[in-house]
Amino acid sequence: MNTPAPRTDDQRPLGVFPPKESALESIFGTDRAVIGVVHCPPLPGSPHYRGQPIAELIQFAVEEATAYREGGVHGLIVENAWDLPFPKPEDQGFETAATLAVLGDHVREKVGLPVGVNVLANGAHCSIATAQASQSSFVRVNQWANAYVANEGFMEGLAPSATRYRATLRAEHLKVFADVHVKHGSHSIIADRSLAEQTEDAEFFDADVLIATGGRTGDEAAESEVRGIMDATGLPVIIGSGMNDGNAERLLSLCHGAIVASALKENGRWWGRVDQSKVRAFTRHAEKAGYQLP
Repeated sequence: MNTPAPRTDDQRPLGVFPPKESALESIFGTDRAVIGVVHCPPLPGSPHYRGQPIAELIQFAVEEATAYREGGVHGLIVENAWDLPFPKPEDQGFETAATLAVLGDHVREKVGLPVGVNVLANGAHCSIATAQASQSSFVRVNQWANAYVANEGFMEGLAPSATRYRATLRAEHLKVFADVHVKHGSHSIIADRSLAEQTEDAEFFDADVLIATGGRTGDEAAESEVRGIMDATGLPVIIGSGMNDGNAERLLSLCHGAIVASALKENGRWWGRVDQSKVRAFTRHAEKAGYQLP
């Protein structure tokens, strides 16, 4: 199958940002990528942390990342998934950035795949600090432009301050993977804006890769959502939730990649351990959809 082509400036009614090189190509060496997520254990400062030595957290993260690599993914995201309930960006502590940077750096060095960072909830600045310290390649920011009502409360897009913070750290190399309709929340505040408009907003505010998701972790992204985002942007588009063996080839053929985790766990839940055989089965589906595996 051919790689889906994003719309070019002359195909869109308005070019919202000058064309840029594919972030997927620059990070992963391919224009279509499968990215696994290391759901880190509770980190220091979070409600479920019970004083585990950092060495144990490192071992967990490296083991999970190794299973993903052996299963054939192109890259990884380290995420503070067990820091529930997630704080709002302004309440995230230095300890989160410090610990996650240590984990990310060990994963990058020992596993040898490109690494990204996602600090929940919507921790753009904390993610950038973590990524820069861990020599990572990208960050995922769930609400990059506009605003919505999240589980944590009102959440604003952080692109203006986050890009300035990235510049302050001389971390311009860090690419931004931004959700268009972030899961776990209500988008009624901007319900009068079309999917195409919200897609263009994220591109206009200098995101590098756009993400389509379902409504919650594990929910399948609707084909109409994926196609709608693809039709409105010149950026790579990947799917950020709900990928599994049953829908992999169909959905991967529509876009430029996927962030996948829950379906690749032993128990099929985000809190399980990565099952290398499930990862390999999934990447075989990706190969059938035209992806070049590492």
